[in-house]
Amino acid sequence: MLNRALARALPNSTQFDVEHCFEAVIQAVKECFISDAIALLLYQNNKLVPVAISGLMPDVLGRHFVIDKHPRLQAISQSHKAVRFSANSELPDPYDGLLIAQEGDIPVHACMGFPIKHQDKLLGVITVDSLNAGTFEDYAPSFLQMVNEALTRHVSAILLSQDLRTKAQQGSHLITELSKGQYEMVGQSQAMKQLQRDIQLVAGSDFTTLITGETGTGKELVAHSLHNQSLRASKVFVQVNCASLPETLAESELFGYRKGAFTGANSHRDGKFLLADGGTIFLDEIGELPLNTQSKLLRVLQSGEIQPVGADKTQSVDVRVIAATNRNLLEEVEAGRFRADLYHRLSVFPIKVPSLNERLDDIPLLTGFFAEKVSKQLGIAQLKLSSSLYQLLQSYTWPGNIRELEHVISRAALKAKQKQWPNSIIRVDESDCELFKGDQINTTMGHSEPRIELSHRTGFVQNNSDLSQIDSLKSATEQFQKKIIEQTLVEHDLNWAASARALKLDRANLVRLAKRLGISVKKSI
Repeated sequence: MLNRALARALPNSTQFDVEHCFEAVIQAVKECFISDAIALLLYQNNKLVPVAISGLMPDVLGRHFVIDKHPRLQAISQSHKAVRFSANSELPDPYDGLLIAQEGDIPVHACMGFPIKHQDKLLGVITVDSLNAGTFEDYAPSFLQMVNEALTRHVSAILLSQDLRTKAQQGSHLITELSKGQYEMVGQSQAMKQLQRDIQLVAGSDFTTLITGETGTGKELVAHSLHNQSLRASKVFVQVNCASLPETLAESELFGYRKGAFTGANSHRDGKFLLADGGTIFLDEIGELPLNTQSKLLRVLQSGEIQPVGADKTQSVDVRVIAATNRNLLEEVEAGRFRADLYHRLSVFPIKVPSLNERLDDIPLLTGFFAEKVSKQLGIAQLKLSSSLYQLLQSYTWPGNIRELEHVISRAALKAKQKQWPNSIIRVDESDCELFKGDQINTTMGHSEPRIELSHRTGFVQNNSDLSQIDSLKSATEQFQKKIIEQTLVEHDLNWAASARALKLDRANLVRLAKRLGISVKKSI
């Protein structure tokens, strides 16, 4: 009878629901013993965590029992066979006041426990309580041993299936990451050398790390480098773009959910943190995370525990957290858009990624790296760049940083190939290089003098007569960008989304650029 009941607790090959399996174990024990309370508790970091109960108050699922502080649980954990406590045992019961059938302290009663172990390693315990003293005294030790062995086999099978399922998910994610290729940081400038020293310094620890820097500087590469140089390098690396998480789904995406937690939750789903268990999770664009989800993330950083949406209990996870943002989080904290306590938790070891303007000496190396990359993509045997092109690239301000440089090289190579194909060696010079192009702005730097032109609707033209009044190329570029953005906003009734479409920009990027340039929009009625 016991084996038939326990067979229902085995994982189903087509659908694995670990909570259902644990509940089935409880039901199997109920068929063996007349009892008032049964609990299955799993071992986690010197604590026993309830995962399935019967006859106990629901809040028991949210409690963690430190083994050293509960003598009965400690005795069961240290044993290799079933443990029966005498009715007059002076050891305190961990469930005093928690039985549904009895209010207040538990009177003299029967108590029994089964240790669940695999190769002498404690996996958990099962406790059985009855308010009728002496209920368990008539069971033969051989019967209790048989029950203990059967429970151990089945609980071990459930945990093994859960572990294999998690590893399979992590393996699939790891294969996906590896298929993206190597993450190589290119550069020999002083700024890059300092960045690499910072990475080496913190990589070997489990410190939470906050990576800051402008859009396009390579914060994702820094995160991968931190993981690859850490003790978790062989484990999974899970990347989450917080900006793409809808506010209503952010919590369930990060921490998972349980069947029936909300409309459409037809099955259990593990969140990104559980998927990253044992490895690293990279929270990109952390500044975009909704405030209500920020509080849940703070709890994870403080306790190392997650609580899936709709779950009654928490789960421990061992995850190294790396976050990144292009926002000034201190300003976000002052504005009330980011929690101060979360900011301090995240920035245990902050890393600032330098902009491309801070590492102009790396432009030849980066250009060569991207040229080699694009030549493979375009099927070009050899891509040769002129020395004058390097000089041109180093004179530009690069508002888009490294990402913009890569796109510039890709476009220039494609133009050069179109003109010179089928030559085996394709030469790229400054005439192929368009540094910034859009409907309103068309800046092409070639052999002739630099010239900036705007479409007729802006009514503004800057020519060579204005050059004497320019302090620097960077300030001139910023003034020009500010003028274009302001005029476009006016033409679109201060609508950011419409203005972003007109400028061929992402709305969030346009808002951030405008903020950096000192542009603010106030609507009044």
